[in-house]
Order: sequence, then C-alpha cells, then structure tokens
Amino acid sequence: MGELLDIKNLRTDIQQRRSVVHAVDGVSLTLGEGQILGLVGESGSGKTMTGMSIVRLLPPGGHIVGGSITLAGRELTALDDEAMRRVRGNEIGVVFQDPMTSLNPTMTIGNQIAEAVQGNRGAARERAAETLDLVGMPRARERLDNYPHQLSGGMRQRVMIAMALASDPKLLIADEPTTALDATIQEQILDLLESLRARLGMGILLITHDLAVISRYADQVAVMYAGRIVETGPTGPVLRRMRHRYTEALMAAVPRRDQDAGIDLYSIPGLPPDLSDPPAGCRFHPRCLFSQDDCGATDPPLVTVAPGHQHACLHPVTYTAGSTLKLTERASDGRRVIDARAVPLVEVRDLVKEYPVTAGLLQRRVGAVSAVAGVSFTLTPGETFGLVGESGCGKSTLGRALVALEKPTSGSIIFAGHDITAMPAGELRRIRRDLQLMFQDPYASLDPRMRVGAILREPLAIQRIGSRRDQDRRVGELLEEVGLRPSAAQSYPHEFSGGQRQRIGLARALALEPKLVVADEPVSALDVSIQAQILNLMRELRERLGLSYVIISHDLAVVRYMADRIGVMYLGKLVEIGPATDVSDHPAHPYTEALLRAVPDLTSAGRATPATNGASPARPAVRGELPSAINPPSGCRFRTRCPRAQELCAEVEPPLRPFGPHHLAACHFPLRAPLPVEAGLHAPASPGT
Repeated sequence: MGELLDIKNLRTDIQQRRSVVHAVDGVSLTLGEGQILGLVGESGSGKTMTGMSIVRLLPPGGHIVGGSITLAGRELTALDDEAMRRVRGNEIGVVFQDPMTSLNPTMTIGNQIAEAVQGNRGAARERAAETLDLVGMPRARERLDNYPHQLSGGMRQRVMIAMALASDPKLLIADEPTTALDATIQEQILDLLESLRARLGMGILLITHDLAVISRYADQVAVMYAGRIVETGPTGPVLRRMRHRYTEALMAAVPRRDQDAGIDLYSIPGLPPDLSDPPAGCRFHPRCLFSQDDCGATDPPLVTVAPGHQHACLHPVTYTAGSTLKLTERASDGRRVIDARAVPLVEVRDLVKEYPVTAGLLQRRVGAVSAVAGVSFTLTPGETFGLVGESGCGKSTLGRALVALEKPTSGSIIFAGHDITAMPAGELRRIRRDLQLMFQDPYASLDPRMRVGAILREPLAIQRIGSRRDQDRRVGELLEEVGLRPSAAQSYPHEFSGGQRQRIGLARALALEPKLVVADEPVSALDVSIQAQILNLMRELRERLGLSYVIISHDLAVVRYMADRIGVMYLGKLVEIGPATDVSDHPAHPYTEALLRAVPDLTSAGRATPATNGASPARPAVRGELPSAINPPSGCRFRTRCPRAQELCAEVEPPLRPFGPHHLAACHFPLRAPLPVEAGLHAPASPGT
C-alpha cells in the first residue's frame, strides 16, 4: 500500500484585525492509499482548518505560512490558484458537515453533480446518475430532477458524497459527515464511505469529534488539541491504551452503553485556549489534572511508545495503577424505581397529531401527515423519560405537544390532573409556567439582539412574577445554578461558546421553576467534553430541584445514561417502552436492536473487517429511508424495513405486549418470547405506569 498524503510541519495562520490566529501549528500526518485516517478533537482544535488547508479553502485572512502537503508525490503548496482548482474535485473530494447549506437550493441534484464533471451535458448527466447509484441513492435516476429540499438528511448527504466522487478523486476529506444524522443513517453513510474506500482505493480523512465513530471505522487516528497533534497511531492501540492526558479525558467524557449511571461523566475543566495567544509549554496543561511545573515550561515533542504510536505528553498515562482520572461517584445511580401506584405528573392517552396535506387552487385536503399515531405513556414526578427514534418518527412533535405548543388532533395530555389539550387559553397560559422546552440549537433559539439578562427576565415579566429587582435577583440565581458568572447577564448570545449557550437555554427553561422540562436533542451538536458538562448539570438539577425530564434524542447512549425509562418511536408509533437498562440491554423489538447496533461503541476500538481479523460480528441494520408518513405501511409500520417481517405483519397491527416488569413492545415476531398476560407483570391501562 503506497503513501497517498504526506503532511509535514504544516502551519496555517488566520490574520484578524488585531491578532493572528495560529489555527494549525506544526501538524504532520501520513495517509496511505485505501486507508481511513480519523482526525479528532474539540471544536477549535484545528481539525477542519487542517482539512481545508489541504484543498486551500481557507477563510478570509487564512494563509499557509509553512510546511509541506504532498498528494501522491505532488507538492500542493507550490501550486498556483489555477492548478489548485484543477486538483480540487478531480484529485481531492470534500464532503462538508451540513449538506443543506452546501447544496444550491435553486439547482436540481443532477445539475449540481454534473457541474463537477467535464464533458458534454449528456455525458455529465449520465455520470451524475452513475455516482448517485454508486452511493446507494434509492431510484437514482428519478432523483436527478429533485431539489435539495425534496430529500431527507441522509439522501442529501449521499448527494454530497456523489458530488465529491464524480471525478474519481484519490483523496476524500469528510468533515463531520454524520454529526446531525440519526444513528441508522449515520451507519449507512459511514458504511458507504468504508465500502467506497475498499472498492475505489481512496484514502479518506475523516474529521469528527465522535471518538466512537473513529473507533469503528478508522485505521489510524490523530488527536488534535490547540492546533497540534498530541497523539497519533493505529486506532485500536491509541483508543485502548492512550498515553496523552487529553485523549484520556476525551474518552472518559463519552457516555457508553454500559455507562454506570451512578458515576458522573468526566468533564474537562475550562475551555480550549485562544490560538492567537496559546499558553506556553504543553498547551493542554491549564486544563490537565496531572499538570506539573515542567508542563508550563517545556513544549513536549512527539515520542514513540509503540510501532506507529506517538504522543506528546511529559506525564503520560502509565497503566500501572488502574484508572487515574478521579470521577465523581453518586450515592446512587439516580434511577427511580417504577411504582405502578404512583400518581403520574403526565398522562398521555391515545395521542394523535396529523397535519393536513392540501393541493390545488382551492387548497383542498388530499391527505394527512401522520406525525403521532395513538401514543400513550405516563411520567411520574422526578422521573426522566427518554424518547428515541429516527428523524421523522414524531419525537419532536410529541415533545411540542407535551408543552402545549402543538394541539393534538385527538387524544389527551393530562398534566398534574388538568387536561391541557382542552384547556382555555387563559388557564393554559397560567399552567405553561410548569411546562418548559429546551431547544436543540441554543443559538437559534436565543434572540441575538437581547442581552442574556433580558432573555432570562422575559418569562418572569410575561408571567408578572415579582418586581424588577426580584427578577434581576432571580436572573443572578439562574446563572449561578447553571454554572455561569453573574456578569454573563450583560453579554449577548454570540459572545458565548456552544456549551455556554446551552447552559443559558437551560437557565431560561428553569426561570419559572417548572415541573417538566422537555429537552429536544440538548447535546447532539456539542463536543463530547461540553456534552458531559451539560448532562452532569441536568442530572444535578433534577436531583436538587425535583425536575421531571423528557429527553428527546437519537443517541441511545446518552438516553440510557440519563433516563429512568425509554420509549422507542417509529413513524408515529411507540413500538417499545420500559426501564432504560432493560430496553438498552435486552431489547424485544427488532427496530430497537437495530438502533442499538447502529450506534458506534468505544468498547470495540479498531475496525474489524475480513481483511484484518474478521472478529466483527454481522450488525443488523435498518436499511433504506423512513416510509412516508402521508401513506404509512399497513399493519406494522416497521415491516417494510424489518428483516423478520412476514405476511401477518402487513395485515395486523401488533399490540403492545409485556416482556418484563413494566417492559412492553409491539411486535408479532419479537427477539424474545413475551410474558404470559396472566403473569401480571405488564403495565395496566397506560404503557409504563
């Protein structure tokens, strides 16, 4: 296997008005033909800037100021702009993080792919169809005339990959290609990249902050911090026996499927340094628990500890005395024991939400989108309920209905004894203070023209709670509760990091002292270190304030760590519900198992393929796209993608049946035998009570 990409001592600066940011500072990497190199680290570590330096797509003020980038023996830093344009697309393809912002909304998919292909229009369109078929696009030729908004997130990412492959590049740079995707679609995209690597012999630079993704797919891994490589080597040895303290801290911050809920996730203190004025010595030492005097005075070089395995740490992990990170252990794991006799805080009864589909000049109703289709469950005071499933399954719609932002088509939601679906607007306004929503994107949900103090005071003013002085005092208390300084009240949202903005979003949700907080994908876009801080904070506030949470997520590891019970949704239906450990460790529904198997797991670091050791078991996966909610399949809605489906599944909708104490699943051919009804172990009228 030959060497494809060789980067030596690369340095990239970004000239700003008053300073120079040393975004990439002496990076050296090597990628072989047909290999996948994973580049990991927190936001601001220089991962993306390294990738963009290779193709010379730098932001305003960005320049390569030193080093060498060699692609298949050709020095790229010596090329002029015209020659570099010929390299981009032809020899190097790029898959960007957000396909919706990278695709032209005014052009069809076929025309956008054809732009990257030289030749006549007919040949370019034919090549576009071939590449769409290559990346597994359903009905590829029919999609050529679609616009980006007509495709799902997974399909749009496939289009981005097809555009990058249109000219048969030697190197593919994939920058966070699956960050915003569900676990099942993420698995499909990453499996696709892996298969293309094997079939086409491409080298792939996979840039991500997700160590679990790297553990499953990458041959080599390089860990970046503050513009530098701090550890690199074969994926398995690096992730199983990491030596740098930063790598150790990142691994400890990742929630795992077998995570002990009685131990807090490790949270790396502080924030990455300002790269316009980085700290002297080891750049990680201000945040490192094991920092000593020499760490601030000596810049550690990369040293070799095993074949191909290097690290730059003066006081590395030794593996002689067990784990060296001190994790906070709770008195209990915080999980509530389910009591069928407990008075519920929330009762959801046969909830249905449909959106009309209209057509024609008179906008007559021609159908309906079945977003939520007969969902029932309960939530007790102080309980955390996790809701998981793919995008489009109805999770967010159900969450918005729980806080009275959506009016159901039928069914009811009983909150603290009041039916909020039939409540007059005046009464609903008063009860809304007990129901709060924590949004996925904190920046988009915070008014950029308002200071943080005004944002937090607003709900208090709307509900006419206290005087202005009382409100200001409450704002200070809220900031303190979520770990921010009182001075933050005078700043605007753009002046905070992503994790700090999510803390502000949580503070706003807590302003009115609610009983229920619905958190919609609260950590999906955050680095693992910031994610750990937010999850630990949410658990602490639940215990201290007696909150109830509904956590909506596609990350089953996060949900298992946080939730007492888990509900699994598919195309508007609740297909499995039960205690978090039971659903996660012993799923009964094939869809739940497929979701679990699709999530990369750190416990199996290093890609196992027939070409290596053959130890990787076959993973049952959900293939294809979610069916249309306008015309859902008959019987079991999952049957069109289920490997266990039979004729009965198309004819009869499966009822929820008991599989353990308070554990229900709706499947005709489950993964294990259900309990007999007379055993009396299943929930009565409402699932999960």
